[in-house]
Amino acid sequence: MTAGDAPRDTGPGVDAALVARARAGDSAAFAVLAGGCRTRVWAICLRLTGNHADAEDALQDALMAAWQHIGSFRQEARFSTWLYRIAANAALGIVRRRRDTPLDPEAHDYLVVVEDHADGHAERDRVQAALARVPEPFRTALVLREYGDLSYEEIAAHQGVGVQTVKSRLFRARAAMAAQLHPDVADRG
Repeated sequence: MTAGDAPRDTGPGVDAALVARARAGDSAAFAVLAGGCRTRVWAICLRLTGNHADAEDALQDALMAAWQHIGSFRQEARFSTWLYRIAANAALGIVRRRRDTPLDPEAHDYLVVVEDHADGHAERDRVQAALARVPEPFRTALVLREYGDLSYEEIAAHQGVGVQTVKSRLFRARAAMAAQLHPDVADRG
């Protein structure tokens, strides 16, 4: 089992002990905490940045920031939730920094037509391309909900908006995704 395959959360008692050890400078304890949710952190970074290179940078930025600020983790939420928020912020920071070279959602279209990919890869690329076209606040809410498994309240706190706004953003994000992934259905409705 690799660190990315470890259980998402190690449990409240174990988490508290690991956090205490990490706060004391134990990098192995931090590695266990972060490793338990690395796969979801990677997914959040990839979905928000839209490409592997930026996602890798965001992942590294998030892990470094979490390690440097482990002392500020108040344990009011799960460690994984805290790390997902840091990862989303890191990914969005990278997206904002590259605004001078805007993300071209059409650039992802070539991924869909490459025939030597397995069907699963092609579908994943189609979803990624569609997600890249969803406006940022909606995309962030959707990624945090679907890939980060955050509650409406947690997303609201992260985005600095009300729960109803989160629900609206999720509705609009899902509608935009459906329209892009299934345009034949959207044209009929």
